[in-house]
Amino acid sequence: MTERQPDRIIADRGYDARHLWEVMKARGVDLIAPHLRTRVSRYHDGRKLRRYRRRWIVERTNAWLFSFRRLVVRYERKLENFRAFLHLACCLIALRKIA
Repeated sequence: MTERQPDRIIADRGYDARHLWEVMKARGVDLIAPHLRTRVSRYHDGRKLRRYRRRWIVERTNAWLFSFRRLVVRYERKLENFRAFLHLACCLIALRKIA
């Protein structure tokens, strides 16, 4: 089995380093990360950062789900029970956002 290399990596500001950009470019991987405020020369103009903005949705949802201790610790041994509590947590999150 061969390992597939990703087409792009979406990362946060901590990955904005020149040597990392060069290594990823040499491997043919597109690194999408917002620049640090102190950066003088910018590598991309911001159009690719639209993908980075979508990343926030996933991370925020994970943070909301991790506020439920039962999901973090995973007391349930059966997958069906864990999945039921996951759905219940999603319902509670949705109800909080509506109200």
